[in-house]
Amino acid sequence: MNQRQGVTDAGEPGGAKPRRLGKNGDGAERHEAIYRTISDAIIEHRLKPGARLREDALAEVFGISRTGVRKILQRLALEQLVTLTPRRGASVTRPTAEEAKDVFDARQMVECGLMPEVARRIKPDDVRELRDMARREREALKSGEQSRAIKLSAAFHERLAQLSGNATLAAFVGQLCSRSSLILAVYGSSGHLGCESHDHDDLIGFLEAGDGERATAFMGRHLKAIAASLSIIEEEQEAPDLHQIFNL
Repeated sequence: MNQRQGVTDAGEPGGAKPRRLGKNGDGAERHEAIYRTISDAIIEHRLKPGARLREDALAEVFGISRTGVRKILQRLALEQLVTLTPRRGASVTRPTAEEAKDVFDARQMVECGLMPEVARRIKPDDVRELRDMARREREALKSGEQSRAIKLSAAFHERLAQLSGNATLAAFVGQLCSRSSLILAVYGSSGHLGCESHDHDDLIGFLEAGDGERATAFMGRHLKAIAASLSIIEEEQEAPDLHQIFNL
């Protein structure tokens, strides 16, 4: 399950804080850890939309070459978490209202289409896992940990897609959920994710009962409610303190 856990202290999305990564060169494992650290910072809104990501500053913070930083930024750009602009460099993607609509429309088409297969394949162990994820999401919202709740919600939807057995579509849902997390972090309402706190539990109930038709309809309403809750308000760009953000 892709929960972006590689560099957090806690064993779940949105762990306490990034671990110190050290400065051990440009190995593939280190690049992966740095990629996840930057990705988490974007999704958790520590790096805000529009924030510039200078290659030299990131290279200095993480102790790797600018070539290594460039590769990581290109990977983030492929996921549309980072925007690369000629002569200006990289910046955290600032989603537009149209892009937000496109992302949630895509999720409607893909995730709703997967529900009948998930309902057919789901096992008791899967149900217990999903209920635990939904519980942790509710607890995060109740305690005011909005960024953690957003990540847990994304992980829940990714896991559902994986249970369909279609690895290609599950990977696509993972990308859409990453983009949705950024959209929610920026334009979502504080204290909830645009849906009722029991929504995921209700959905699990339909899947556990093997009712793919009702699960499909519920997923559609669920995603529409999230999209409808967004409030698109532009923010001024800020210059991020990379040392403070990455705790290095």
